[in-house]
Amino acid sequence: MIASLSGTVAHISSAGIVVEVGGVGIAVQCPTPVLLATRVAQHVTFSTSLVVREDSLTLFGFLSADDRDVFETLQSVSGVGPRVAVAVLSAMSADDLRRAVHAGDEVSLTKVSGIGKKGAQRLVLELGDKLTSAVGTPADVRASSTSVDPQSWQPQVQAALVSLGWSQREADIAVEESLALKPDDPDLSDANLVSTMLGIALRGLSRS
Repeated sequence: MIASLSGTVAHISSAGIVVEVGGVGIAVQCPTPVLLATRVAQHVTFSTSLVVREDSLTLFGFLSADDRDVFETLQSVSGVGPRVAVAVLSAMSADDLRRAVHAGDEVSLTKVSGIGKKGAQRLVLELGDKLTSAVGTPADVRASSTSVDPQSWQPQVQAALVSLGWSQREADIAVEESLALKPDDPDLSDANLVSTMLGIALRGLSRS
């Protein structure tokens, strides 16, 4: 198993990150927060998980071993594969997932792309004990920040879109158009708001 990867970021796209290690470019698929936190030419160290299929080897990268462990734990739930697991960690942090699961908050879980009502119910039923044993107990969960500047996400999303290959004008228009779809949730953490709005902007760009 490849447990970690260190190197220089050679390329970033919506499909993931290419990390150059010893002259070899290694493709790493990552949740949205990792894409947002990474820049070309930056030296990075990712905790990684290698998913092996008959026709492919796919490396997934995370900013912490905890996120990687949650990613792997998510895949123990029936119907959840690596793509859905990445979608979960793109929409919420590992700690937010713990809170949602232990509180039985199916509504928050259904906000994740690819997770419906039944999928949310499976996550709550099957993840509770597994999250506790694999990555800590509810008592270890840190309180999330509820102080979010409603406009702080805009420059971050614009910068992320430009880094993914869109022009500054396209990024500005996408952010402006996404304003109408901004969730009205005062408890949404800053990082999750950025991830949510980036997803909305990307969906708008894909339809244009």
